[in-house]
Amino acid sequence: MTFFFLQLLLPVALSFSFIFFSVYLLVLGFQYYRQYSGQNPPTYPLLGCLISFCKNMHRLLDWYTDLLAKSPTQTVTIARFGATRTIVTANPENVEYILKTRFDNFPKGKPFTEILGDFLGRGIFNVDGEEWYTQRKLASHVFSTRSLREYVAITLETEVNRRLLPLLERVCLDEGVVDLQDLLRRFALDTVCLVSLGKDPACLHPSFPASPLASAFDVASEISARRAAAPVYALWKAKRVLGIGSEKRLREAIDQVHDSVIKLIRFRKAERDDKREDKDLLSRLISGGHDEEVIRDMVISFIMAGRDTTSAALTWFFWLISCLPDIEKQIVKELAETTVAPTEEGSLDYDGLKEMTTLEACLCESMRLYPPVAWDSKHAMSHDRLPDGTIVAKGDRVTYFPYGMGRMERLWGKDWKEFKPTRWLESPEGGVSRVSPYKFPVFQAGPRVCLGKEMAFVQMKYVAASVLRKFEIRLISPRQPVFVPLLTAYMAGGLKVRIYKRGKDKEI
Repeated sequence: MTFFFLQLLLPVALSFSFIFFSVYLLVLGFQYYRQYSGQNPPTYPLLGCLISFCKNMHRLLDWYTDLLAKSPTQTVTIARFGATRTIVTANPENVEYILKTRFDNFPKGKPFTEILGDFLGRGIFNVDGEEWYTQRKLASHVFSTRSLREYVAITLETEVNRRLLPLLERVCLDEGVVDLQDLLRRFALDTVCLVSLGKDPACLHPSFPASPLASAFDVASEISARRAAAPVYALWKAKRVLGIGSEKRLREAIDQVHDSVIKLIRFRKAERDDKREDKDLLSRLISGGHDEEVIRDMVISFIMAGRDTTSAALTWFFWLISCLPDIEKQIVKELAETTVAPTEEGSLDYDGLKEMTTLEACLCESMRLYPPVAWDSKHAMSHDRLPDGTIVAKGDRVTYFPYGMGRMERLWGKDWKEFKPTRWLESPEGGVSRVSPYKFPVFQAGPRVCLGKEMAFVQMKYVAASVLRKFEIRLISPRQPVFVPLLTAYMAGGLKVRIYKRGKDKEI
């Protein structure tokens, strides 16, 4: 009888022991992960930091920034269920190591190209190795000093003086409200299409024509970017296979973008004159005999970068300047002292733009706080160790974080929250201080440094100077706008403003 009772009791006892031991291990695991996660978010077995990630999805930028500010190395590790392990850094030494020292070990990588591959295809921003090098060499011809001077004298003068300023003049006379972000995006699309396609879409025409291509670009950019921030990657992949929800809308937008660009390529091929000099990127690509898909993908990457980055930077610049009348006065004073071209009243020339150091410092300070690209990622090809000691495993996603870097007290001092253009004007040689691109990686750095950096500054300075010389921009709402980080950042809800003619005594 006793033996029979023991036979019954033993399995029950073993079961309870197994459960108790499992719970004990789980508790130990929780304690271990909490203890050794350092300044990383609370991390648990299997789930990783998925709980914290989901709680902070509405404020990922500030969450990462808070974690980095507390970290002694300015680096954190984000490991969560359903996504690649990610190392996020705001450490300039790490950034230099990733973008320059070990450039070959930190390419874009397959996970990145998978996220953006449907939209960007094999364009320059989505490829590595020989493909990247070839496309970069082709694109470099667009950014020569001669090209930049022609860009100022022809493209910017036409778009700004004959379209943007007259349009703002009408808004001023009507005493209406305008979304300045929308105007700047239309302007940027016109200019980048002229440079890359040799075609003027005339988005700034007085009739305000709607651009189906621009709308499709917006949808494709937003949904592609949200793939990278999905809590579990398998969800968007499943929707893509099934062709439902956001992935269905993405496919429709991409098809529209691809069809529009392919039609333009074929039209340009049909009208080409072999004796004409190839000045725009599209003509150069066609002359090089590249396949239509290669041309299409490179043109799409070029348009996306040229349209969204400068318009985003200018949007935040105008918002900041409108909040800071003393800074605006300094810029206007500098503009009054700047040389203008003698050929046409009010026109700015390439050399005159170089003189605007206060304006350039304000643009840099604006991009420090509100960078057009908030973060950028690479993927490790092999095991590595960052200068701060962080271990990188093969396949890890390694993200450098311009948004957070602009908010690090250790990089910019206790006054980092302050909009302070003078921090860029402390060079003993005069002019704008050349801050290390690894401390201020707004235009990337190393071999992949942005080819269009100089053109971007030329465009931003020309637009800002031309507008501020003639107009005062006043905000409709004093509220802090929301910074939305997608492939490039934008201001949620736009920038609603009223335009006023600068007084006779103030006009330059």
